[in-house]
Amino acid sequence: MYPDAPSARRPGRCWTIRVVGHRDRTASVTCSSACVMPPRSRDLAAVRRFAVAHAAAHARAAAVHHDAACWCRRQRCALHEDTRVACAGSVVLVLRHDPAVGQVWTLSEVCAACAPLLPHARVLTRAAPPPPRLPDPAPGAGTGLEAGRGAGTGPAPSGPATPTPTVGPPRLVPGGFSAPSSGAGAGPERDGGPRRGLGGRRGRPTRS
Repeated sequence: MYPDAPSARRPGRCWTIRVVGHRDRTASVTCSSACVMPPRSRDLAAVRRFAVAHAAAHARAAAVHHDAACWCRRQRCALHEDTRVACAGSVVLVLRHDPAVGQVWTLSEVCAACAPLLPHARVLTRAAPPPPRLPDPAPGAGTGLEAGRGAGTGPAPSGPATPTPTVGPPRLVPGGFSAPSSGAGAGPERDGGPRRGLGGRRGRPTRS
């Protein structure tokens, strides 16, 4: 239902594009918003085509606000003063253009109740429904992540803790390669005996 409180909605928007004639037989296009317009021209057909294209560009760029106040109501419903209705329904974007005049194009956000009553108007787009509001979490209820953390916490197990093996730096071996260190670090060799060299012979001490 359309709320009656003006503070509950943002102001509805309106754009008016006009073709204005001048004494020197030229015409120009004006817009109620700050837009860049072409200079005056004697080609009235080209000026009208630009006005139509400019209104269509506003319609494409304007995302209809679902919480916009009815522009027609802001004007005291003067365009359909013979038929009074209560603003209701969704917000729509309408284009009003009187072909008898042929010089004014008006885009405005109005409610669905006023839209069919506006003369020389057609609905272009409708506002998308507002996103659903998520319910507020109950007081004292934590998130699933926090609950999972709480379930995993408990008293520490009794008894001596198992030492974590440390990995020492790699040992250097001939040839420029590195030998992987054992799980207990770089300690003594497994067997205390001498090792063979690269040539397969045992090294002999030299006599002095």
